[in-house]
Amino acid sequence: MKDTYAYETVLVIDFGSRKSQDVARMIRKQHVYSEVFSYTKALEAINEKSPKGIVLCEEGNADLVASLEKKAEELGIPVLKTTEELDLDALNTSEAEQTVKDFLFVRCGVQASWTMSAFVEKATDDIRKQVGDGKVICGLSGGVDSAVTALLVHKAVGDQLTCIFVDHGLMRLGEPEEVVKTFRDRFNLNIVHVDASERFLALLEGVTDPEQKRKIIGTEFIRVFEEEAKKIGDAKFLAQGTIYPDVIESGIDSKGTIKSHHNVGGLPEDMKLDLVEPLRLLFKDEVREVGLELGMPENLVYRHPFPGPGLAVRVIGEITKERLDILRQADAIYIDEIRKHGLYNEIWQAFCILTDTRTVGVSGGERTYAYMLGLRAVNSTDAMTAEWYPFPHDVLQKISSRILQEVPQVNRVVYDVSSKPPATIEWE
Repeated sequence: MKDTYAYETVLVIDFGSRKSQDVARMIRKQHVYSEVFSYTKALEAINEKSPKGIVLCEEGNADLVASLEKKAEELGIPVLKTTEELDLDALNTSEAEQTVKDFLFVRCGVQASWTMSAFVEKATDDIRKQVGDGKVICGLSGGVDSAVTALLVHKAVGDQLTCIFVDHGLMRLGEPEEVVKTFRDRFNLNIVHVDASERFLALLEGVTDPEQKRKIIGTEFIRVFEEEAKKIGDAKFLAQGTIYPDVIESGIDSKGTIKSHHNVGGLPEDMKLDLVEPLRLLFKDEVREVGLELGMPENLVYRHPFPGPGLAVRVIGEITKERLDILRQADAIYIDEIRKHGLYNEIWQAFCILTDTRTVGVSGGERTYAYMLGLRAVNSTDAMTAEWYPFPHDVLQKISSRILQEVPQVNRVVYDVSSKPPATIEWE
């Protein structure tokens, strides 16, 4: 959708700093719309967006900075530079916040009009304009992003929307049944439930490379949607819950590829459906705010993120039904204990990883040779950075004990204490 946001805009021009997204988030927290562009697309973005202000996140690119400053001066656009005006290593300070406020409201003279209620109104209008009287299908996974997308599109075009829940055999324990029941019964969405688990597992047989897994799943998702669209009739649009970190990490606009998200880097070139992506430029916390605006209950809005490729990127190495079942059982125990200890809402994302490493162990006085399981729990605001969660030792001990007792195919549990960066949140 072109020109999705007709708000006063402040551009953040990225010269390679991993702090650029943090600057954009600081600006948005002041209810001013901000978007990140690579320096390679800076002039194009300035001409297209007509920004009220520009922040240059430069790192030693003096000539490029000078040329952009000259362009901004010609157009009368205020410029904020780092680090002489804004220290990128001290963005969480009151001084940095005041610097940003002064730049926005004094130097740029913008209004604080970027709110999620305003977004919902504008986005629904944009969806109606794009779709017209056409039919839309939406890939509903049950996660926050796809659920908010579905509710937003439904608000815009009502019965023109059909949600398609594809069970690719890579969901968590009991999840397919829960998703269908919740959104069909509670939100009255028209849902088609497609069991494609055997189809996906067949395509993934023998595949161990994580990028290949993501691309296979992304492509097959679209194929399933296209098939279902034909059954519906004249559906021409596919709505999906792509959000800003997906776009950034897939190497669109500003960064090199960190990993291809199945809904960005994994899309086939010959796809026959036009995309409707109303959340494409929202950070995760903004998506949750939109969910609340649309009446989603808090237990769904604040549900831990779950990747589109599902457990495929949490099974290291080859994917088989047996290995998926092991992971499902262990993950259910992990989340159950987190909830029992009242920690679920303190953690942004928690999950298990079934490694392809087997280790020697002892059970009932006999030697075992079973899988090593990884536990991951992090806190984040937008998935661009994350810190590992410091579990109390007794909680980790309880989680480990239950998994080792109840999942015989696992004989060793480890906890991941890596931050992002340099690690990513998911292991694949």
